Amino acid sequence: MDIVLLVLGFILMLTGILGSILPVLPGTPVSWVGLLLLYLTSAVPFDWWFLGITLVIALVVFAMDYIIPAMGTRRFGGTRSGMIGTTLGLVVAIIFPVLGIFGIVFWPFLGAFLGELVNKADQKSALKAAFGSFIGFLTGTFLKFVVTVIFLGLFIAKAWEYRAELFPFFY
Repeated sequence: MDIVLLVLGFILMLTGILGSILPVLPGTPVSWVGLLLLYLTSAVPFDWWFLGITLVIALVVFAMDYIIPAMGTRRFGGTRSGMIGTTLGLVVAIIFPVLGIFGIVFWPFLGAFLGELVNKADQKSALKAAFGSFIGFLTGTFLKFVVTVIFLGLFIAKAWEYRAELFPFFY
């Protein structure tokens, strides 16, 4: 059973990293569930403090993912349409990976710009608001990515520490 929990936890860790980029998956909470599964094995001793602190971090980052883009958009005079355009641009980048890694940057910016043009007649103010929406999106995405990668590192370090108990047939 420990191997099943370990493998499911690792899959959730990778899904969490993917979710830090894709807007449809809650990256940090999914990664935290992966950590929880590791601690539910009989090999790794349960640590309420570690799980509690990482849960608070996961929930704060999850909440900030909604606050940061709004702050960036407001700071640069943007609207909700710019944020929606950014998200739609990311979906386009994922579905049609024409530009490769640059598409992850280009399409959300273009989406934010077009979203702002729907609400504003002035291209200059739409460009400024799109930039703010895009910066907010990138900041939130970067924050989620960093936290989920750190969670993966903690997962691997703890699994490595208790490898003899997790894989007794090898030791």
